[in-house]
Amino acid sequence: MNRFAIGAFALLAVVAFVGGASKSVMAGDEHGNFMIRGLVTGVLPDTDATVFAGGARIPGANANVSDEVIPATTLTYFFNDNLAVELFCCFAKHEINGTGAIAGLGEIADTWIFPPALTAQYHFNSGGRFKPYVGAGLQYIAFFDEGVGRTGATSVDIDDAVGFTLQAGLDISMGNGWYLNADVKKTWLDTEISWNGTGVRADADLDPWIVSAGFGYRFNLSDIFGHSAQTASIPMK
Repeated sequence: MNRFAIGAFALLAVVAFVGGASKSVMAGDEHGNFMIRGLVTGVLPDTDATVFAGGARIPGANANVSDEVIPATTLTYFFNDNLAVELFCCFAKHEINGTGAIAGLGEIADTWIFPPALTAQYHFNSGGRFKPYVGAGLQYIAFFDEGVGRTGATSVDIDDAVGFTLQAGLDISMGNGWYLNADVKKTWLDTEISWNGTGVRADADLDPWIVSAGFGYRFNLSDIFGHSAQTASIPMK
């Protein structure tokens, strides 16, 4: 099963879960204070790297990080109809390939990433079905389970990184709290990659585009907590 199929399956699972929950404890609300989205997301790094061996730059050497399609989700809290804060998260695995003067090496590393992004948003509410928004914030990328590729290195270390993120998106109301969503984020961040045992390292600008589409469900958190509190209460005699 390829990553796109996994993403589509995860998206349907989120929709089914939210739909089932909405029947039991939640009522969709166009102006609710919380939204959850299930997304199919393309992570598209815009990579530029400077590669060094023994402290000296390798002329013409560069690297490319693979594009990936993955499942993702967002959690958005609305302070009012216009102001919100959103947490985006997912997991992805990327391959890093040599280009330019080191293109003959092929895959020089691979890594899993955990790239949560937190953005403050402004939503333009025109009163119609179409609700565009913009946002700005930070993205943190944690790299783990790095592979050495074909380099002969004993291990590969990639430094975790934090970068500035801009965002633009559109929610389209389908009624009863359901939305279609399209979203694009651009993050600027740098990291350092070290191939241990070889004396080779690289300074890499990753600068990914993160492009998403999927479904969202908006409701009030009080519908959950109020229901729980009512269920847990014990009448006094």
